[in-house]
Amino acid sequence: MRSLPPDERPYEKCLSFGPEILSDSELLAVILKTGTIGRSSIDVSRDILRLHDGSHSLVALHKKSIEELMLINGIGKVKAITLKCIAEMAKRMGRISCDVTKSFNRPSQIAVLFMDEMRYLGHEEVRLLCLNGANRYIADEVLTSGTVDQSPVSTRDIFMSAIRHSAVNIVLLHNHPGGDPTPSENDILVTKKVREAGELMDIKLLDHIIIGSDSYVSMKDNGML
Repeated sequence: MRSLPPDERPYEKCLSFGPEILSDSELLAVILKTGTIGRSSIDVSRDILRLHDGSHSLVALHKKSIEELMLINGIGKVKAITLKCIAEMAKRMGRISCDVTKSFNRPSQIAVLFMDEMRYLGHEEVRLLCLNGANRYIADEVLTSGTVDQSPVSTRDIFMSAIRHSAVNIVLLHNHPGGDPTPSENDILVTKKVREAGELMDIKLLDHIIIGSDSYVSMKDNGML
């Protein structure tokens, strides 16, 4: 790193121009601090960014496990844990930036709230968003966390959670780890079953939103609810 001109060193660039000027590999290099024998921290960072699918993306920090990160020459346990913690912080900061005091009347508002947390999951997860009569946020919780292509959820569990939080309206969300948010036949059947049960209990299912890699599908907007 010292062999680079001062204006090409991540620390100096950040100090002179701000962190927004740094590339993804330079940001990671600052976090890693050091590389390994014969390889700079930027070299190691580039390997990390290629780890997911070769596309040179920060998605690798979300997609890859601590053990997978440690396969890279220059990444030990401490650095791998640090990188995973930073990825988790990024997800939580995304949630903090959303205003949960407002009314959630559009699928896009709800998708934004959960997109960063759910689109990188390597398994299917079902979540429940509980709202009051004005569609304001009460709570959300993970109902089930399953395999790559399945996370069965019972109608009973959904409404037990809704009642526990005194919800008037609810929204179901789940992710498709493969990246395509197109509803499956089972997604449609589950949505119908939950909607009908909600009508009997005076708890309205407002929507079922499926999260993909960089997009979502609102079953309400698509006439499936």
